[in-house]
Amino acid sequence: MKILVTGGAGYIGSITSQELVKQGYGVVIFDKKNGRKIQDTELLEKVIKAEKVEAVIHFAADIEMGESMRNPTKYFENNFLGSLNLITTMVKTGVKKMIFSSTAGVYGNPERVPIKEEDRKRPENPYGQSKLMTEQVLEFYDRVYDLKSISLRYFNAAGAALDGTLGEAHQPESHLIPNVIKAVRQNQEFNLFGDDYPTPDGTCIRDYIHVLDLAEAHILALQALIVGHKTDVYNAGTGKGYSNHEVIKMVEKVSGQKVKVKLEPRRPGDANKLVADSSKFQNEFHWQPKYSDLETIVKTAWQWHSKY
Repeated sequence: MKILVTGGAGYIGSITSQELVKQGYGVVIFDKKNGRKIQDTELLEKVIKAEKVEAVIHFAADIEMGESMRNPTKYFENNFLGSLNLITTMVKTGVKKMIFSSTAGVYGNPERVPIKEEDRKRPENPYGQSKLMTEQVLEFYDRVYDLKSISLRYFNAAGAALDGTLGEAHQPESHLIPNVIKAVRQNQEFNLFGDDYPTPDGTCIRDYIHVLDLAEAHILALQALIVGHKTDVYNAGTGKGYSNHEVIKMVEKVSGQKVKVKLEPRRPGDANKLVADSSKFQNEFHWQPKYSDLETIVKTAWQWHSKY
């Protein structure tokens, strides 16, 4: 079975693609890094038909929340309109199954923690809004065109492949763990954005999930769609949150080096605390994160970044 993976040359996409191949799936990678943009509907249609694609895992997106507040047009064009192009092309070519990479950012500052799927959606930035809009399109395309989808709302993918061959390397990098590691390795200051949040140590709290656990969640969701699962939305997290300070301390433990911290003002659009209630996905799919303790996440990330 051929699976089209948009954003398949990126961080989560490359690791998920590798895991798909291990399980016997054919993988077709569609990524701007290999000259394939989801805004190019003619090429998209040609590839889907030529490769006889039967399902799509859609990762391709811009992901920087702060940047989305400075340049919302980029996020609505690339994330929302790009997704709409993909979805309409799927309908045109008869592909009726999609796993969608969504985000905890759809909730904004949550009313309660841990967050359940049915809780209020009020994104704090265009990044989260672009993902929520795509989820809503998928709901209607199920009703109108019978296109089945499962959207997975992530709570901070982190870590790297256990053998150190694949990991996180965004340009520019906006994620906490690789930026703390980079600062240590280059003997530079790490910019900590805000220590006045209403949390125990004053820094943001996030639910970190190891990228391998996330890849497994995607494949389980795909397998469910293949055998007739209905359209639905799930949180994909661990249910445990770590503060920015806790992450910094773990990098110090793993590296044996001190992190030089420079305090900066809060970034616009950052939520105080995002922790998932993932019991719905865990119960329905018999899924349990295996690698998502903070030490394993940081150790695998350190191993990956130590190669460069």
